[in-house]
Amino acid sequence: MARPSPTSRARSQKPSAKPSPKPSQKLSQNFLADRAAAEHLARLAVPHGHEAPLLLEVGAGKGALTERLAPRCRELRAYEIDRRLLPALRARFADTPHVTVIGGDFLHADPPRAPFAVAGNVPFHRTSAIVDWCLRAPALTEATLLTQLEYARKRTGDYGSWTMVTVLSWPRHEWRLVGRVDRSRFRPVPRVDAGVVRIERRSTPLLDRAAHAGWRHLVELGFSGVGGSLHASLRRAYPRRRVDAAFRAAGLDPGALVGQVSPERWLRLYDVLGG
Repeated sequence: MARPSPTSRARSQKPSAKPSPKPSQKLSQNFLADRAAAEHLARLAVPHGHEAPLLLEVGAGKGALTERLAPRCRELRAYEIDRRLLPALRARFADTPHVTVIGGDFLHADPPRAPFAVAGNVPFHRTSAIVDWCLRAPALTEATLLTQLEYARKRTGDYGSWTMVTVLSWPRHEWRLVGRVDRSRFRPVPRVDAGVVRIERRSTPLLDRAAHAGWRHLVELGFSGVGGSLHASLRRAYPRRRVDAAFRAAGLDPGALVGQVSPERWLRLYDVLGG
């Protein structure tokens, strides 16, 4: 029997490629593994025919979404907190000069001063913090975030109810549920499906800057809760006759629970009570 040549022995002993790091439970990693889903999310973030001047990606992971966002913007900053993923991620986009891979926590980043957008498949357990970061950024134009479906539905009123975060930010930001992604599209597979939340800064706010403090006071008072009754909560600070007049103007029943009141009706309440 012929012996293997030294060359063939060396080839057979060549080390295999380094395996991809296993997803971290601590970081709540569920990588988007479906190309069609990644393309769909990219189209929602930057619709066809548009180009984002500056786009920040939250949680680039292995680059599945990054690859599809890159052709849709002039500059892409891809943030990834897991340093194990950085070498492969940087190598993947080494020949794409307008893509910068940034190792670190997105939440520690300073918001750009120039107009910018945000997109990403966000870790479910950090969604609220990432959304708060976006809402505080003065130059943010829109954020398109793949989140837990339950979160997406609650924040956008899809259940017919609204949260305080949505109502507070409504005069400046519009919230929409624009898509759903089956949990089977991720690796590892999470326990729940995902939803795509689109948060867009209004070109013209529904209330001026001077009204912001009064709006916050009204909404926080309403959500502070007297058995869930918005009417009862507001009566702690306003005369009953004014609250009654505000409810009539908003077309609300006095028995309405605070979570059932849409942002548009809150604006009608503010028209009467905010001054």
